Amino acid sequence: MGASGTDDKATGPNQNSGTRRNDERTFSDLQSDFIVQVDGVAFALHKFPLLSRSGKIRKLVAEIRESDASQIELSDLPGGSDVFELTAKFCYGVYFEITTSNVAALFCAAEYLEMTEDYGTDNLLARCEVFLNEIVLQSLEKSIETLHSCEDILPYAEEMKIVGRCIDAVASKACWEQGFSSSNNSDHLIYQKESSPQQKIGDLWAEDLTILRIDLFQRVLGAMRSRGMSSERIGGVLMLYAQRSLQSLIEFDSDILSRPEGNNLLKHEQRLCVETIVSLLPVGKNILSTSFLFGLLRAAIIVDTTVACRLDLERRIGLQLEKATLDDLLIPSTQIGETVFEVDIVYRVLLSFFQQNEDLLISHPACDSNSPSRKSVVRVVRLIDAYLAEIATDVNLKLSKFVAFAELLPDNARATDDALYRAIDIYLKAHPNLPDLERRKICKVMDCQKLSQEACAHAAQNERLPVQAMVQVLYFEQLRLRKALGRPYTDAENVDQCHPSQRTASNPTLPRDNNTSLRRENRELKLEFARMKTRLDELEREHENMKQEMEKTASTNGFLTSVSKRFGKMNLFTKNNSKESNIKLVQQKPEFRIPSRRRRHSVS
Repeated sequence: MGASGTDDKATGPNQNSGTRRNDERTFSDLQSDFIVQVDGVAFALHKFPLLSRSGKIRKLVAEIRESDASQIELSDLPGGSDVFELTAKFCYGVYFEITTSNVAALFCAAEYLEMTEDYGTDNLLARCEVFLNEIVLQSLEKSIETLHSCEDILPYAEEMKIVGRCIDAVASKACWEQGFSSSNNSDHLIYQKESSPQQKIGDLWAEDLTILRIDLFQRVLGAMRSRGMSSERIGGVLMLYAQRSLQSLIEFDSDILSRPEGNNLLKHEQRLCVETIVSLLPVGKNILSTSFLFGLLRAAIIVDTTVACRLDLERRIGLQLEKATLDDLLIPSTQIGETVFEVDIVYRVLLSFFQQNEDLLISHPACDSNSPSRKSVVRVVRLIDAYLAEIATDVNLKLSKFVAFAELLPDNARATDDALYRAIDIYLKAHPNLPDLERRKICKVMDCQKLSQEACAHAAQNERLPVQAMVQVLYFEQLRLRKALGRPYTDAENVDQCHPSQRTASNPTLPRDNNTSLRRENRELKLEFARMKTRLDELEREHENMKQEMEKTASTNGFLTSVSKRFGKMNLFTKNNSKESNIKLVQQKPEFRIPSRRRRHSVS
């Protein structure tokens, strides 16, 4: 009779499930007694089968008898016309199948129509209750499917407590399957530490959860957390759910930005989804992968979440920035006419990293190269140097932002400034019209003493560098050469060129011959430095004179030819000669070429 209440598969033969007559659904060839309207669909029915099962229809039929009407309307029936058709089949004894997808709607409709035991034994409400208890709530997968079906019949399913029962079943069985007890005492939690990350998440039920709407998923996760599921496993489930529900956003599909206004509702749902996922993220370092957090941040930027949501993600990323990759930092900008990448966001993440690791840096001094904080800072500095080289080619990147990045990084974290020099050179190459004052400013963030011999050789011939930077590079290179010859300088012989008498007074025990030798070397170095400055001044004046001559006689071929020859001899401004010189240098010292990504410029 009626529906199956013991299994989610049909066990009897299928009978006539109803026919249509002039847009009316009928269940018998006999003339109908009255018509029931549900969501615009008319059902031609007979009073006796329905009155014997439904208390509500019995009351409605009693009301229409007084008005001689032959039609009733059910405007707010849970599940609509499709569910009412199943209830009518039950009343007529037509066999149909109760499944995990329709049991919640049938339960709510049976409650609405008052199909209780008062109006017939083994009525529809009782059968749905048995199916829920014996079939749905005994299986994690079936509980998830039924919970998913409740999304279309809220708030009725909530009032019937179907949602709460399914959530409790999912949470308790998920924790049990993952090796947890349902005890509230955390000391009794059973946790299989040897499980791999994929085993921790679970291949079946975690994927099943991805079909849930974000509000129900949030409640399921809350129930799991309250039953003692660890943050690592909660994070694994969240990552899987986010990757499935926000895949197009995480991959930064450019079509999303050009969607028509008609999809504002979809964008609102995606914004709500991202903000909810961020609010559910477990607290702690390295629980979630840094790449995943960057993916969430990209999605948050695209759907324009709240500022608090994005700042929370930036703070979480900053806590574990040393695990990031260069591709993670390259967040495409959504603003037209701005920089290619979101530079300000990466700067805030970097600032957050140093703020959150300030105590560690104090407790582990820079001399402790094996400390965890020291290693983290070194990795981050290398990452940012590579990032600066990537964004340096952007013509819209302001000098102040580039300098802000470089100055934020601690000097003692770099063993060499070669990578920073490479980024500066790329920036100068991409901004050829940069004033001399700004070129000096950007070069000040680089410590010429920390350049390798190959980098110094390249910088000494680099026409893009200001004259002062080239002089400084040459000076320190000469210091390095003298030291290599076994004639090291004392601390007094530095860039500031301290007076020899001060050095003698501070070292009274040095032999007289040694002092005389040091004074002589110091005088020779000063003379050489003075000659170099004089020569550079002459070159600058000659350059200005040639520029004025070119403006006056730009149409004279003979003069242009002579100017071209003079340019070739000086090798300061001719682009082709510069390239050939640099290429020759790189060929001689191939080890100076820092490994870079193929899509970016190397030092040239």
